[in-house]
This record gives sequence, structure tokens and C-alpha cells, in this order.
Amino acid sequence: MTLNLDQNFKPISGEEIQFECFTFSGGEPHIKINSNIDRTKKVTITHRLNSFNDLGLLCLAVDALKRMDMKLDQLVIPYFPASRQDRVMVEGEPLSVKVYAEIINALKFKKVIIFDPHSDVTPAVLKNCKVVENHHFIAQVIHKIGKEVKLIAPDAGSMKKIYKLSHFLGGKQVIECGKNRDVNTGKLAGFKVYADDLQHEDCLIVDDICDGGGTFIGLADELKKKNAGKLYLAVSHGIFSKGFEDLKCFDQIFTTDSIKNIEHDCLTQFKLNDLL
Repeated sequence: MTLNLDQNFKPISGEEIQFECFTFSGGEPHIKINSNIDRTKKVTITHRLNSFNDLGLLCLAVDALKRMDMKLDQLVIPYFPASRQDRVMVEGEPLSVKVYAEIINALKFKKVIIFDPHSDVTPAVLKNCKVVENHHFIAQVIHKIGKEVKLIAPDAGSMKKIYKLSHFLGGKQVIECGKNRDVNTGKLAGFKVYADDLQHEDCLIVDDICDGGGTFIGLADELKKKNAGKLYLAVSHGIFSKGFEDLKCFDQIFTTDSIKNIEHDCLTQFKLNDLL
């Protein structure tokens, strides 16, 4: 049986558990699960964790199910929250990814499924973690594009994953890139493309997260300077906090519904129930 805590996100098929949820005027989430269910079946919970209230609702749902003597099996949370805060760069900051992981570990799921984590830190601190790579997602993206593309690694942090992706795709060429980030301000500069001439070939930037898009906008300028053809962007988790106006440098953008459902002319969104 499946409990889909976000009713607009149902990545796992099967019999659904019905429930009601709301937020009290004081800001606290609350849930009431339909008690007329088969209590001999194992439960999979799915959710999109975009806030502490989302995490709170998950914790409350687990408590309610345990009080009903239900057996918890899997948790499906494709985008792992705070995964970018996976190291302490400046004194006074938390190791946020570990805070979230410890809360979820305490819920004691037999398996926690996440999609394309930001780094190896998340599966290291998250117990019983199963990682779903972005390989099939990018394969669908390339099929949608319908022609050959070079894979673009936007920075040093993406190198390990993109070469595994290239191997999965049969050895597609990878173009390495780089950038500099000010640790104190977060400002980006010094974008570099480590190729002399792209000879008007089409390029697909592949990364896990697009927030404001500054990395990809800066990189697009440098790729054009190196004679790139059409530019495409594929990100597993699309936040797009600054909208799409500045991302018009891309012929098409691809993402999944791991964070939210989005409709835009420049965007193609794949559903994770086709990928998990």
C-alpha cells in the first residue's frame, strides 16, 4: 500500500491509503489517516520534502501508522532536502544534510529511495539508502532532443557522475568546465570551458539541481564563445527560483517532477514514475 503525502506527486503505483491533512492556525501540520485499511500490508510513503513542514508531516504520518500497527517498508523522497549543505565551509554553519538524515533515520524505514543526490555525502549519512541515478532520465532527454549532443560537465563536482553517465550512454563525449565561487557571498565568476572549438556541435549541460541558474547562464556564454551549437540543459531537480527569463539562452530545458510540477514553454518535465 502507498501513502502519497503530496497528492500531486504519485511516483509509485498501487493501492493508495486515504487521508486528510491540514495546517493548524499556529502553523503545525496535522494528518488523519483512514483507519479502514488492511493492516497486514506493508506501507510505502512518498513525499516531496521542500520545507520543514513537509518533513514534519512525514514524521506525523509515520507516528500515526505505527500507532495503527502498520508495517513501514519504503520511503520515496526523490529530492533530498539540504543536500547542497553537505559540508561546513564557514564556522557557525550547520551540517544541514546530516540533520535531515538523522531525523529520517529515526523513522526506521527498511529502504529510503532518493534520486540523483547532490553528492556522496547524502547516501553516506542516510541509512538503508538506495540511490536512483540520473541515467535513464538523461537517456530520455537525449531521445527527446533527437540528435547527437556533447555532454557538458558544469564544474568539478559533477565530473564523477557525468563520466558514469557517459559510460552508461555508450561513451558520449564529455566536455569539462569550471567556475569559481566566493565562499562568503556565494557569487560565481571565472567560468571556463576546457575545449578549444566546439565546431557548432549541440551541447547538453547535465547537473542535479537548478536553483537560480547562475551557473548555467554563465556557462552558456562561455560555450557560445567556443562555437557551441544549440544549448540544452537537463537538471534532475528543478527549483527555478528566479523563473525562466534569464534561461532563454537554452533551446530547451529538461527536468523531473521531483520538487514541483511546472509548466513553461521552454521546459519539458518528465514524471518520476517513468524513471524510478
